[in-house]
This record gives sequence, structure tokens and C-alpha cells, in this order.
Amino acid sequence: MPVSPNQGSTGGGDAVTLTGSHFMGTNSVRYGSRQATSFVVLSDSTTATITPSGQGPAPVSVTTPGSTGVVGTFYYLPPPSFRILPPAAGPLAGGNTVILTGLGLFTTIEVRFGSQAASFIVDSDGQLTVTVPAASSAGPVAVTIRTRGGIASGVTYTYLGSPSVTVVTLDSGVVDGGNLVVITGTAFSYTTGVSIGGTPVVSYRVASDTEIDAVVPAGALGPADITVTTLGGTTTASGAYTYLGRFAVLGGQSVTNTGPSSVTGDLGVSPGVSVTGFPPGQVNGTIHISDADAVQAHSDLVATYDAAVGRLPDASIFGDLGGLTLTPGVYSAASSIGLTGLLTLDAEGDRNAEWIFQIGTTLTTATASSVLLINGATARNVIWQVGSSVTLGTDTAFVGRILAATSITVNAGVSVSGQSLARDGSVTLDTNTITRPW
Repeated sequence: MPVSPNQGSTGGGDAVTLTGSHFMGTNSVRYGSRQATSFVVLSDSTTATITPSGQGPAPVSVTTPGSTGVVGTFYYLPPPSFRILPPAAGPLAGGNTVILTGLGLFTTIEVRFGSQAASFIVDSDGQLTVTVPAASSAGPVAVTIRTRGGIASGVTYTYLGSPSVTVVTLDSGVVDGGNLVVITGTAFSYTTGVSIGGTPVVSYRVASDTEIDAVVPAGALGPADITVTTLGGTTTASGAYTYLGRFAVLGGQSVTNTGPSSVTGDLGVSPGVSVTGFPPGQVNGTIHISDADAVQAHSDLVATYDAAVGRLPDASIFGDLGGLTLTPGVYSAASSIGLTGLLTLDAEGDRNAEWIFQIGTTLTTATASSVLLINGATARNVIWQVGSSVTLGTDTAFVGRILAATSITVNAGVSVSGQSLARDGSVTLDTNTITRPW
């Protein structure tokens, strides 16, 4: 090629080599009407030049004492312009592709993200497909393109750190889903998906880089992982959300009531078919008599009961729990346990603190006894696994999820913030308030 390269910037300054003959004695080189910024005759057939500024195609002429001749044509190219098709962000590790669109990209020589060179494919004069290089730290970097026509910049790409989940509020709800949770963490701005227990949430909104509001999907009873996927990566918070049963009261053979009891949550029986005393009792939920929901609830009760039995104890308890303050843990009693007066459960500031009471035979509370939750303790995280039967004395204020192998008797004036679930026998109510607190 007599003019090499034959393309360059309108601002000039490009090194161009002319190839021809009879160059010795050259006293002028012109690009169109303009003198070359400089030239050096290397041999009779080669001259090195620096282009002046210009526009469009320009004939390149060489003047010697003997004559003037046109060697070839140099094409002035306008400087490129471009933008990144959204999203202009990705992981620190790079490797993802982005599309740059604009003008004057056909002669692209180099693409850089910050100081790092990127590999690219020229799709057309208006598009590049670029593989993003890795970066050492999160944050924005300038993207620069260098072409024969010049350099374009002013476009930013953001490297993202991996997301993290720190707190989920509320961190539990019924298996039906449909409730709202707030997921708090970091690096959420470019979230592309949220799932709970492997199921995509019904919907979500990225409120900020540190907050996602999500509507919970239906799930299976028990703990579930929360996974957040962003352009920067994926994080999974193991067991961060717990699916809880819808039932406040469940009997294996029957549920009976005397007086104006109030049950908030579903009430049911399975495999038995007897529910009596409603009205005068009121159920702020649905009554299930050995239907599919009751059968599933009974199956869930069996699984939850067995899981509680299988937990390794942290400490032994015996006699009466009245007057004690217990921190989170698994407490085991070989036989019966009583409660006279006040039992305090102290979460020590951990809202996910858990208590499991493994009671070999019976649990009995005296009149006007109570369980007090302090420092973030929640009723859903207190489980009473009882090997035989439970009797709650008159006017007791009880807290937690009662899982009784046989029966539960709730005497007059008792309130339960939690669940009363009898695996094999009956639940007997008498002018009580039973509230499922979720």
C-alpha cells in the first residue's frame, strides 16, 4: 500500500509511511492542501510522515525538484463516539460481555476498562462486543476506545462486589406465603433475582443498595435458604427464613371447646373427625376436619415433633421451671416438668434465638403461671416437645409451640401465644385465647 496506514484522525498526528519512487530530494509532502506536519525521506522509495489535521479523503502528494506526484489517498476519520448498552455493570472477576454502540468503531484498535485492556470483536462501524476484564476492587472505571479516528471516553462501567444478606425481617411466615419481608445486606443495586427455598419470590423491589422488599412464595414447613443474585454474583443465606404452620390448634383425634374461646389461626383435626364447641368458640381462620390441609398439617406436626426429639440437648432440666431465666438452648427432662410462677426466656438480643424443651412425659402449669419473653425472644422460636400430655392451669399465660404426643388440656382463662398441637389425642379448650403469632 503506497500510503500506510491510509486512515487516521482528523486531528492529525498519525505516523504514515509513503512508498513509491524518486523520493530523494523531496521538499514538500501534502495531505490535500495542507503540508505534512513533518516528513523524513528514508530512501528513494520510502518517506516517513506525520499527518496534519484534515477532513475526509485527502490526496497525498510528494514534491521534488523535478515534479509533483500523487502517491495515494489518506482518509481522515472522525473521532468515535459510543455508549454501553445497559446494564453497565458486572462482577469483579470480569468475563461477562457488554455491547458498545456508537459511531466510527470499525477501526477500533484498543478498548480499556480503567487501566485494563479488554478483548473485543468489531461487529460493525456502530457496534463492538467486548469481554470485560477483571478488576481488583469494586467501583466505577472509565471506558476508553482508541480508533484510527481518535480516542473516545466519558463512559463509566461499574465493577460490583458480591452481595451479602445480613438480616431478614420478618424472618418467618406461614407456608402459604404472600407476606412481605425486608432483606437487608449489601451490593443489592443490580439484583436480578431473589428466591426463598429455591422458589423465586412472587415479586421484589430493590429499595436501595442495602435493602430488598420481597413477597414470599409458598413453601414447605421449616427453614429455607434465601438467595439473592446480582450482576456482581450470588449469595445464599442458609436457613434465613422459616416457613411456619397455619394452624393455631390441631388435634389428632378431636378438638373440643367450652365457652367463648377465641382462636386466631386455623383449627383442625386429623386423622380424627370431631370438632365441637364452635360456636360458642370463634375461629379467626378456617376449620379443617380431616381435609387435605389437616392431613398435611398432621404430617408436618409428626416431622417437627421428631426433629425436636432428635436435637442434642445442651442442658438438663427437672422439677419446676418457675423462677428461672433461661438463655437459648435445647433443654431436656427425662420425665415430667412443672411451671409454677414465672419462667423468663432471655434472647440476649438475638431475635433468632431458639429454645427447645424436650420433656419426657408431662408438662403441667400451676394457676396464673406465665412465660415471659425478653430481649428479642419470639414465640415462634420456643418449642415444647412433650412425650405425653400437657395441662395448662387456670389463667396461665403461656408462650410457644406445644407439640404433645398425646393430648393438651387448656383450662379456663388460659392464653397461649403460639400453637397447641396434639399428635395422637385431643385438644380441650375452655374459654381461652389461642393466637398464632405470625
